[in-house]
Amino acid sequence: MLRLRIQRATWPRPALILTDTPRPDCLQCDGDGGIEEDYGDYDTGEYADTHWWSCTCWNENRRWLLTPLPRRPRWSSRSTTVRDPWASDEPPF
Repeated sequence: MLRLRIQRATWPRPALILTDTPRPDCLQCDGDGGIEEDYGDYDTGEYADTHWWSCTCWNENRRWLLTPLPRRPRWSSRSTTVRDPWASDEPPF
């Protein structure tokens, strides 16, 4: 059974996507979607890194593009000063 939610993606371009979520009552991952496993260096015994094991209760690659979002307009390269759109030269009264 799919548990869908809407997310905002930023790469490769802004878009809204529909994605699957982990099963909240999963006994293996407790609804996190995977298990983190810390491991240490064999010689010193100190922390080295963390492994992430994906759980079988969801597929993180299962996603569908809903709609691309418009890109933010870029400032004109000819403009040398950036003006605040809310700033005014008028006196307050």
